[in-house]
Amino acid sequence: MNKKITEAFAKGKAFIPFVTCGDPSLDVTEKIVYAMEEAGADLIELGIPFSDPAAEGPVIQGANLRALSGGVTTDKVFDMVEKIRKNSSIPMVFMTYANVVFSYGIERFCKRAAEVGMDGMILPDVPFEEKEEFASVAEKYGLDLISLIAPTSHERISMIAKEAEGFVYCVSSLGVTGMRSQITTDIGAMVQLVKAQKDIPCAVGFGISTPEQAKKMAAQADGVIVGSAIVKLCETHGADCVPYIKEYVKSMKDAIR
Repeated sequence: MNKKITEAFAKGKAFIPFVTCGDPSLDVTEKIVYAMEEAGADLIELGIPFSDPAAEGPVIQGANLRALSGGVTTDKVFDMVEKIRKNSSIPMVFMTYANVVFSYGIERFCKRAAEVGMDGMILPDVPFEEKEEFASVAEKYGLDLISLIAPTSHERISMIAKEAEGFVYCVSSLGVTGMRSQITTDIGAMVQLVKAQKDIPCAVGFGISTPEQAKKMAAQADGVIVGSAIVKLCETHGADCVPYIKEYVKSMKDAIR
């Protein structure tokens, strides 16, 4: 287990923001990371853009396309992380897709991610049954491969939880990422199933965008993950998005304290 990821949850309920690298630009992404940390983020998810992000709704899809058309590559993302690590030690994980890692070379990707100071990765399109070729290499380089569980996972939850690393990503709603007006899943029950197998933090994501929702979800889990609402601010304000994101992250962190 990566010590830094565990530490992110040690101080109370964790707020975990997501941002797509390179939307609007990698320079701005770097500034967003610092702003989010200052605003109280406990762990940051960095999205490496991919042309077919299967788990994403229209907001994050759009960000992926903008970043790719702006010339963002996996190598450029690694270079940006290297710069961030000169100024910040906040726990960070990549969120990307199997193909990005596979085409870069699994070993080469994990080695580079560890060298630049990443702590883990989330690959939403890699099912539990097929994770081994990624998980074994990630472990070798001290990276946690974060497992996802969905409301439909039921009897698979305990199987996934047994082998989970870092934290368990509880997907709050069926379908893709995006802001939802309400979340009806019994998150508490999912978390209980996980904890029955392993003492590991559980963070809830997909659909959370308001402080009220964050507060409600944090009451049932160890952390809250927010992506689309932040990416929407990148889309709306472009290069001027940093102060808006900082203010938003602060309001969300305050809500779950």
